[in-house]
Amino acid sequence: MSAATETEQGAVASTLAAAVEALGGQERSGQVQMAEAVADAMTSGTHLLVQAGTGTGKSLAYLVPALLHDSRVVVATATLALQHQLVERDIPRLVEAVGDLPGVDASYAVLKGRSNYACLHRIRAGVPDDQGALIEVPQGSMATKVLELRAWAEEVAEAGGTGERDHAPRHTDREWRQVSVNHRECLGAAKCPFGQECFAELAREKAQRSHLIITNHSLLAIDAIEGVPMIPDYDVVVVDEAHEVVTRVTQAATDELFAADVDRAAKRSQRHIEGTQADDLADAGDALRAAVAELPAGRLDQLPDALGDALVAVRDSARACLSAYPKTDQGSEGDAGFTQAKGAVQEVFATAERMAANAESDVLWVTEGGMVGQNQRPAHLCVAPLQVWGPMRDKLLTDKLAVFTSATLRLGGDFSAVAASFGLKAAENVEHGGLERTEEVLPWRGLDVGSPFDYGQQSILYVARHLPPPGRDGLGKAQLDEIVELVDASEGRALGLFSSRRAAEAAAEVVRERLPHLTTLAQGDAQLPELARQFVADPHTALFGTLSLWQGLDVPGDTCQLVLIDRIPFPRPDDPLMSARQRAADQAGGNGFMQVAATHAALLLAQGTGRLIRTTTDRGVVAVLDPRLVTARYGNFLKASLPPMWTTTDPAVVRKALARLAEAAQSEAR
Repeated sequence: MSAATETEQGAVASTLAAAVEALGGQERSGQVQMAEAVADAMTSGTHLLVQAGTGTGKSLAYLVPALLHDSRVVVATATLALQHQLVERDIPRLVEAVGDLPGVDASYAVLKGRSNYACLHRIRAGVPDDQGALIEVPQGSMATKVLELRAWAEEVAEAGGTGERDHAPRHTDREWRQVSVNHRECLGAAKCPFGQECFAELAREKAQRSHLIITNHSLLAIDAIEGVPMIPDYDVVVVDEAHEVVTRVTQAATDELFAADVDRAAKRSQRHIEGTQADDLADAGDALRAAVAELPAGRLDQLPDALGDALVAVRDSARACLSAYPKTDQGSEGDAGFTQAKGAVQEVFATAERMAANAESDVLWVTEGGMVGQNQRPAHLCVAPLQVWGPMRDKLLTDKLAVFTSATLRLGGDFSAVAASFGLKAAENVEHGGLERTEEVLPWRGLDVGSPFDYGQQSILYVARHLPPPGRDGLGKAQLDEIVELVDASEGRALGLFSSRRAAEAAAEVVRERLPHLTTLAQGDAQLPELARQFVADPHTALFGTLSLWQGLDVPGDTCQLVLIDRIPFPRPDDPLMSARQRAADQAGGNGFMQVAATHAALLLAQGTGRLIRTTTDRGVVAVLDPRLVTARYGNFLKASLPPMWTTTDPAVVRKALARLAEAAQSEAR
């Protein structure tokens, strides 16, 4: 591919201008610059990283060149919120505005994993229990909700709808599993009596006919990296919310194994096979349960003998169980119980085989047991890839042109750290004439189109240099006093971002006690959407929480004039995957702390800081209660990853600024 011609660039600029005018917007130089760069990347084949601050209008800046491109384009997002925004608002409005212009292919489709669609076979034929028997009507307290979901799916099928989970009546994960299947449980369109009506198959067929496909990072990873064909052929992918893609690709390639999974697979198999293979699998599950119970939580660099033997037993007995299943031409075709039972054994076999191999490219660990929501989750095994940049480079970026975009990609002042994590890095130990050196493998370019916000005028970065460095025991008295004084000065217009649930709850408890005239909410008091609604509705409400608030909350206006960050968000030292990646970087001759821990912290700090300024009229303070941001050597790297806010370490200056902002907000409210 060659660089975009002036004619092509002109078409992008004119189409973007027409879209902006039709949508009632204003031209933004950063948006135009990004759109032209995306068009050039799509034509030249040079991978592109674009940092575009909040308010730039980056979705329009990549959608316009995507609609003008001569081949199919995939857009992958990390969150359902952005996917909804694209599909429900941005794309329909854009298509209405420019769909009839020359060169525009406005056909588009949404594509998700199979379990995101209701399964008509499961709904109409019944739900298998652990033994594989079909239950016509679900039992217990969730029966009413499951019946409601079934009725909804039938209505949608009759009306020609999509059957997507996002459009279903309110439900829990457990309830949804009663009306959906994963790819292993699916009978396949050819065997399923309802294949012609299948929501998932209809979505794939629509994608085949569409120029633009909207999907998610996980499905992109499964399709391109795991090699499971999910997306129709394409040449270009736009990865939005790209700061999340490494995490999502890692999650897609992570497997878990519970002893209960083995038990369930064995029980389901008993009614489909003859012989003792199902009993042998159940025995292997007992051995696995006993082996895991003997181990402390944490990373397993070497397989203990008992665990290694148990995993081999699970692997071998699962393989024997699969061999004992009759072929599909022996009367099992179209039998959902058969397909799902065999799928469960295949899942157990594949995971046990991977764990038993304990490859250097994987990290294996034992999780801590405990409560997850309202459910007790037992200790179990997890395995994840040590790194994903290699597979991303070899299986995605070598064959496809990628545009990565986010508000936070330029860490430490440049794009190198993030580009390397995507696979856009020098190949290691390449031999040339007997000499080893590194070389650039894939061409890429980084572009920061800036932000429409004037951070120097709109925001203050306050670093509490006078506080002691944070300890391992959580928040100390000095930090809690500082939090109370800052929240008091802001009159409650505060969002607290904490490194742990325990810290968030401790801070909330102290603020409630010492500032009873304010409302203080902590994550876990209610569902996140409800907490966000309360936070917006009452300006004198402070909201404290952890990771989902660092990245997932958009609260423009006077509601949030203070963002509190309790400490630099380095990964926990006992995090199995992060600690393994840091060690591997050190062993390769790099600086594991900077490449892994500091980069992780910089990304989260940038995301957390971004909660403050969401419009051109927002004003406020980001208060970091960790003095290491200005005292440690790595502090400059972290600060260079943040917006260019006016910076101070003077607590008196900040309290006065917050008081002025609160007074102005109060006056405006009158």
